[in-house]
Amino acid sequence: MEAEALATLADCLDGSFEAACQLVYRAKGRTVVSGMGKSGQIGRKFAATLAATGTPATYIHPAEAAHGDLGMLVPGDVAVVISNSGNTAELRAILTYSRKLGIPVIGIASNSTSYLLDQADVRLCLPSVREACPANIAPTTSTTMQLAFCDAIAMAVMDLRGFTRDGMKVLHPGGSIGLRLAEVREIMHPPERLPLVTEATPMSEVLTIMTSMGFGIAGVVDGDGVLIGVITDGDLRRHFHGLANAAAAEVMTAHPKTIDAGHIAEDALHFFNEMKITCAFVLDEAAQSDHRKPVGIVHLHDFLRLGLG
Repeated sequence: MEAEALATLADCLDGSFEAACQLVYRAKGRTVVSGMGKSGQIGRKFAATLAATGTPATYIHPAEAAHGDLGMLVPGDVAVVISNSGNTAELRAILTYSRKLGIPVIGIASNSTSYLLDQADVRLCLPSVREACPANIAPTTSTTMQLAFCDAIAMAVMDLRGFTRDGMKVLHPGGSIGLRLAEVREIMHPPERLPLVTEATPMSEVLTIMTSMGFGIAGVVDGDGVLIGVITDGDLRRHFHGLANAAAAEVMTAHPKTIDAGHIAEDALHFFNEMKITCAFVLDEAAQSDHRKPVGIVHLHDFLRLGLG
């Protein structure tokens, strides 16, 4: 029933949806959301989603509003008031005060003749459908539609703002989102951990470095410290019979796959999977004049350790 309600809701979108998005987008102040009961819980989530995607927003409990929290509303704000019936008595104080201050109101309800939609500047009337509750009482279908509708507004406004992953990173420094948006430089192993050899290094020494550093790889650098090749397990197998007398330059794979320190961890992991590699040297094109000098190394295990992948 909830899935069917969402399909019905999608078919009902009209110019009022765009008007609501534009009103939120152009607000000089915050988007102040309010609702009572289950609608209020949807309102809290809506305000949190707006704030997390670049739109300053807050939630006001309608009962608390009538006891002083109306002071949180100021000219320049936009009010979004959510109610299934549209006639919830506790919402009247917010609607009256918004009208007094000239604050535009976006009303979201399922009753086109309700007090809320009568008072709203932008009226968003959701389809009137049966709740999934057997008694048609517990808010289920109605709150599912409210949640989807509010998410749609938030995503449309996010798109209007051109809010990108850089903005998301600033607002989400912690948790799994913060990890996904971290730069490679934040998770790479530092320069002192780099398993580097020169072109002339005997393979006996290369093998020691590959195993002792724990990455299963060695980077080959020239006299200027520029990365010119790598030696992996695959290279060892291909040159197995001549390893005893070989130097690094004879075994290495030239022009190795590398990754930039400024890449997002999530993109870097995708690169690892696409290239079918488990380890890569990190370059820093932004910070170095000679950006081919390795500044770190990152292994597939580093992503897994952070819960990525």
